[in-house]
Amino acid sequence: MDSDIATRSAVPAGTTTAPDPRPAADSPVAADAPAGQRELRLSGLDGIRGLAALFVVLHHCYLASYPGYPRTTGPWWSGWLIYGHFAVVVFIVLSGFSLAVSPARRGWNLGDKRVFAQRRAWRILPPYWAALAYSLFVAWVVVPEDGVHPTAKSVLVHGLLLQDVFESVSPNGAFWSIAVEAQLYLVFPLMLLLVRRVGTAVMLGAVTVVVVAQGVLAAHVSLVDLFSRFTPQFAALFAAGVVAAGVLRDRERAARLPYGWLSLLAALPVVGLIAYQGSEWTVANLFWVDLALGPAAALLLAAIASGRLRTLTRLLDLAPIRRLGTFSYSLYLVHAPILAIIFVKLVEPHTAPGAGRFLLTLGTVTPLAVAFAWCFAQVFELPFQRYRSWAALWQALPGRRVRS
Repeated sequence: MDSDIATRSAVPAGTTTAPDPRPAADSPVAADAPAGQRELRLSGLDGIRGLAALFVVLHHCYLASYPGYPRTTGPWWSGWLIYGHFAVVVFIVLSGFSLAVSPARRGWNLGDKRVFAQRRAWRILPPYWAALAYSLFVAWVVVPEDGVHPTAKSVLVHGLLLQDVFESVSPNGAFWSIAVEAQLYLVFPLMLLLVRRVGTAVMLGAVTVVVVAQGVLAAHVSLVDLFSRFTPQFAALFAAGVVAAGVLRDRERAARLPYGWLSLLAALPVVGLIAYQGSEWTVANLFWVDLALGPAAALLLAAIASGRLRTLTRLLDLAPIRRLGTFSYSLYLVHAPILAIIFVKLVEPHTAPGAGRFLLTLGTVTPLAVAFAWCFAQVFELPFQRYRSWAALWQALPGRRVRS
């Protein structure tokens, strides 16, 4: 299989970012919120997650069918699919936003930090570890690559979410962002502390200055460049999401501000630059392009949260899109091995490079990945959203319920 399938070009988002089962239609917070905060969900966020995760699947189908990343080697109408990395940008901003909604309503107080850490681990790790085991099985048994396969070091490094600290063969090209997001959880309490002490604008400015300084110095100081492996620009994106959640502190005032238009104005120059410069330049400058897109994503979330984009929110809340978002974390985790199996076993041996190969890959992988992700989520993701401990999970088993 072409190695581009496992590229670091995309998440997702989620990114890392993973959804909870959706409660009431108008309740605001996202899947990234701790388990006790589901009553605070915002309409439209599951839809964003679902579409972003689907974009990652399409992106990887494109990379498998048209090798040569970061060059766009497919037909003109498919070139936009090479930019799946930007789904990660959305996931990261959305993660910061979702986690900050409840603290923003409580004077930017997180509460018990140990409880927060436990809930994040409970939410993220079980599906991740299950997907890791499944990915290792596929890489070792189903579609092993000659001379390139995960090792015991891969198991340890990825199991401990240290894949951006130590180099090792990855069993799943989507896993890199999970480690990045876990590290952002560690600095989230510090961001909230800064917000309480100096305000949202100063916190975001301070994080951005540190990140930009790293980006500038990395080209000249090798020690500073070591931090590039942590994708430091995502810290600024995450912080932008945290700041955007502040609109919920005064929704009436926020509803009067044109966040939707501001988001569009922030996005247009960046999109124009990407279109003009092309994919090779864009990928070579992802650090700066990510930073430039962050404000547009954060302003879009602020617009949705403030109720300014009702038509868009209704579209994002259409049942198929919303339901896809409820298991987007699973879709992100499991789609790459499915793509590897289908492409290596079915598509590549029987098709020539070109649009036919791409459409066959797209038409087989996408529905199979969605169906498998839904089944995977029923076992490894959704139960860990509904119940907060092993004891609660055990008591919820059908047989236990009958006996009790």
